[in-house]
Amino acid sequence: MSESSVGALPAHRSNRQPATHQENLSLDSSCFSPPVNFLQELPSYRSATRRRTTVLARDKQSNILLKPSDSYSSQLEGEITENLNRQSIRKYALNISEKRRLRDIQETQMQYLSEWDQWKQYSSKSWKRFLEKAHEMTAHLELWRKDIRSIEGKFGTGIRSYFSFLRFLVALNLVIFLIIFMLVLLPVLLTTYKITNSTFVFIPFKDMDMQCTIYPASSSGLIYFYSYAIDLLSGTGFLEGTSLFYGHYTIDGVKFQNFTYDLPLAYLISTIAYLALSLLWIVKRSVEGFKINLIRSEEHFQSYCNKIFAGWDFCITSYSTANLRHSSLRYELRADLEEERIRQKIAERTSEETIRIYSLRLVLNGFVLAVLAMCFYAIYMATIFSQEHMKKEIDKMVFGENLLVSYLPSIVITLANFITPIIFSKIIRYEDYSPGFEIRLTILRCVFMRLATICVLVFTLGSKITSCGDDACELCGYNQKLYPCWETQVGQEMYKLMVFDFIIIMAVTLFVDFPRKLLVTYCSSSKLIQCWGQQEFAIPDNVLGIVYGQTICWIGAFFSPLLPAVATLKFIIIFYVKKLSLLYTCRPSPRQFRASNSNFFFLLVLLIGLCLAVIPLTISMSRIPSSKACGPFTSFNTTWDVIPTMVNTFPSSLQSLIRAVTSEAFAVPFFMIICLIMFYFIALAGAHKRVVDQLREQLSLGETNAI
Repeated sequence: MSESSVGALPAHRSNRQPATHQENLSLDSSCFSPPVNFLQELPSYRSATRRRTTVLARDKQSNILLKPSDSYSSQLEGEITENLNRQSIRKYALNISEKRRLRDIQETQMQYLSEWDQWKQYSSKSWKRFLEKAHEMTAHLELWRKDIRSIEGKFGTGIRSYFSFLRFLVALNLVIFLIIFMLVLLPVLLTTYKITNSTFVFIPFKDMDMQCTIYPASSSGLIYFYSYAIDLLSGTGFLEGTSLFYGHYTIDGVKFQNFTYDLPLAYLISTIAYLALSLLWIVKRSVEGFKINLIRSEEHFQSYCNKIFAGWDFCITSYSTANLRHSSLRYELRADLEEERIRQKIAERTSEETIRIYSLRLVLNGFVLAVLAMCFYAIYMATIFSQEHMKKEIDKMVFGENLLVSYLPSIVITLANFITPIIFSKIIRYEDYSPGFEIRLTILRCVFMRLATICVLVFTLGSKITSCGDDACELCGYNQKLYPCWETQVGQEMYKLMVFDFIIIMAVTLFVDFPRKLLVTYCSSSKLIQCWGQQEFAIPDNVLGIVYGQTICWIGAFFSPLLPAVATLKFIIIFYVKKLSLLYTCRPSPRQFRASNSNFFFLLVLLIGLCLAVIPLTISMSRIPSSKACGPFTSFNTTWDVIPTMVNTFPSSLQSLIRAVTSEAFAVPFFMIICLIMFYFIALAGAHKRVVDQLREQLSLGETNAI
């Protein structure tokens, strides 16, 4: 609403007459377009609406609708007159009497519509009512609905958001598995078990040395009893040739009765599909949290008021959790006051103090980079050592040594992920940041550490695959002697990371958290145990753990198509383990998260993991030559060569169009247009922010005038 219209409101109200009501109802709704949806969620907007609207009266004897008490109600009536379907009455910030009056207006104007328009209105309402009922019914079928509500009631919305996030990952991995199963595994199973009249298609090798096609089988003969356990934990032996790994799909196509199914193309499309689906699903869910965070980005004084008057979580029913929420609010207020003190301290710093603190931060950040470099180098060396010694026969190595060598990279990565957060939390205390920024920076460093270790492992494997001495790689394009089917071996490494991460979570819960709970409960007289205390259920640490597992799944799903099914089963078990741990062994952390902030933070970290997962996948599919001894891409130089081969089968006109769209002449203008659109939306967001500031200023002026 412009300033002129705001200034005209008092004069308009002073000349109210019932005879002018029909003129107000006929006003063009475009002149009184409703505010932007996210502005209607602002507390300042709602309070201003309550001040501007009053209870409407209706003359029942004459059955004439009286004029609204202000221009905002006239705006609503004019809008309803113009279009009854555009927005539901329940979405307006009005009291019950206002909504009933506007509903009467709708029913009155329905009588003057044609039968066709009345039927459209009735069908539209019926369809909306059907969708609402269907949504209510599907809500009852939601996975772990009662469990998550019980957790919410006992521990609040912050911890509930973690378990909701875990449920989202279960659903995401299940959908990813269904995509891969329908596009890749199902045609192979139908042909293998003769369910349909189909046969496998094998294209003979052309201009290829037969040495590159040799894939040595697993050693047979006397098998020790513990070798099955090693195979199950490392993905070797009897698991290596199953549909769990890439090497099982050494098929060029499946020939059905009327068509030939291109399995290499379907394999690549399934990878692109699950990555695109993950991106769209994460962005869709994160937009909601971003909108709420945008609305709640308020001034510091309003932040204090919201914490004091609206900071209570009414989902809490437990007395101990209520006390915890009290302490959490006290902590938030102390943190806000500490941040205010830090801002005041920064404003009062002298130039010498500023130089000193920035020099100290520079030195400490250099130390952090050195710690990260040492961890990455340790992972690199562990991976090289493991790959060089895994080629030994089992009978030359005892059970423990074989398992240790196989899991050495996973062990080093786990130790790095355990030690570095402790170091980061100690270092951050000397950098003189505000408490809120300390938490965010520490979490950011831990996220980078956890996810970068996976990329270091993958790139180390890639360097070993593509590098070999004495020009042995010129024949096949990769180290065929050590890695005859390098995709399967990368999939085995991702499988081991997944299994080892699950083992660590179970071991920590069973052999650390439960004994610690027993010691704190029954040996509370000891001062050492009192200082140790009960294990805290830290939401950020638990989230980083499952995001780490999900990133492994995204990278490994190309090399191990059934890895999403393993991840789904893993997350289901983790849900129940974490639930029992929360209820019986852990206590909630005093630093609690709001549900909206938590959901947005979780999805942001997950989006970072997805972006990091795309990088090694893109390089492996476009740069590293595909294995010639296994997999569906034996007839192609790289995995991505399937796309140009498919395009060459199109008509010439369509080929020309695709080449034009993918050329630089199209990409540069398209990029410029995208940049212009992005700048437009940035300017639009700035305009919306100025509107919010104006509304807050008007609200504060209205409060001053009222006082």
